[in-house]
Amino acid sequence: MDLAFTDEELAFRDEVRTFLKDNIPNDIKERARVGWNYLPKEDYVRWQKALYEKGWIAPNWPVEYGGTGWSAAQRFIFEEECARASCPRVQPFGVTMVGPVIYSFGNDAQKERFLPRILSSDDWWCQGYSERGSGSDLAALATKAVRDGDEYVINGHKIWTSGAHRSDWMFCLVRTNSEGKRQEGITFLLIDMTSPGIEVKPIISMDGYNNLNEVFFDDVRVPVENRIGEENRGWTYAKFLLGNERTGIAGIGRSKGELERLKGMAQAERMEGGKLIEDPDFSSQLAQIESDLAALEMYNLRCLADAAAGRPPGAEASMLKIRGTEIEQAINATMVDALAYYGAPYVHTGLDWTNNEGPVGPEYADGVMAQHLLKRAATIYGGTTEVQKNVIAKAVLGL
Repeated sequence: MDLAFTDEELAFRDEVRTFLKDNIPNDIKERARVGWNYLPKEDYVRWQKALYEKGWIAPNWPVEYGGTGWSAAQRFIFEEECARASCPRVQPFGVTMVGPVIYSFGNDAQKERFLPRILSSDDWWCQGYSERGSGSDLAALATKAVRDGDEYVINGHKIWTSGAHRSDWMFCLVRTNSEGKRQEGITFLLIDMTSPGIEVKPIISMDGYNNLNEVFFDDVRVPVENRIGEENRGWTYAKFLLGNERTGIAGIGRSKGELERLKGMAQAERMEGGKLIEDPDFSSQLAQIESDLAALEMYNLRCLADAAAGRPPGAEASMLKIRGTEIEQAINATMVDALAYYGAPYVHTGLDWTNNEGPVGPEYADGVMAQHLLKRAATIYGGTTEVQKNVIAKAVLGL
């Protein structure tokens, strides 16, 4: 593909910049700058409804279901400009993950029921995949669904469920057959989180924040009409969803924004005198990260061009996921290095917007240690790096 933007694409970039400047609320922008992972649900909904009203909430969706009809280059520009403007990331579980599964494999009634409310952010979704002992080995899941007339009765447990405590719906993998290959006995269900028998318990992660949860199912009844596609074919739909998730996890636009923030920290005058950017070792480390990110950006553009030509992501999604999360972690770790002793007195109240005491030390320290602790999991969620390497080995090397 031609990596130079056309005049039309540059004009589109200016349109996006103008919209973002005029529509992102300043309070949300400031909170997202410190740590978009920690925004309250209300902030996400407020921003996503603004995108929805503009018609820009789902750039990757087909036009007939509410997508934008943008080219691969336009989608790339939009993502980059959103990161540049410190916009919150659109929550992926509805728009990026389950939405494409529904419009690709769901029936007409499911499309009419769920897609409009995903686009409008009236329904909030979470993902019921991982279990104890079946995270990376997802096919080992044991949560069981037994058919009882027009309903499934579900018993079991899910873990590491991001946002379950504030979600309206869960897309969930359950076991409906224990015979034969493990992958052939899995079914994809949409579950109302207000159903009797569901219990959500919080998991507090290293950053002191509750986003992860355990979810328990005790004789939870789900209508058969909430099943996507055929019974025991859920593995097919799950693989389709994971391809979209792993491509999005690369997060190049966000990493570019964080890299600019890191450069600003390196240019700040230090208490002991001088600037960190003047240190040759640090400058070399920064240059390596920047070159790695530029290479990943070029590869991502190639993958977007392939997707626009009708070639869905395969092993490429795993490659993007590995390098994207590794670079993201490298940026966060280098930020902590740049903070030096200001990284030690991390106080969680700096991310509690109802009682924000601010950072300890310079303003640029705000939120850095929390993000660093949170992003240690980046090479785990969405499929561990080790699993992604196995996917690449099988798909590319034929091993």
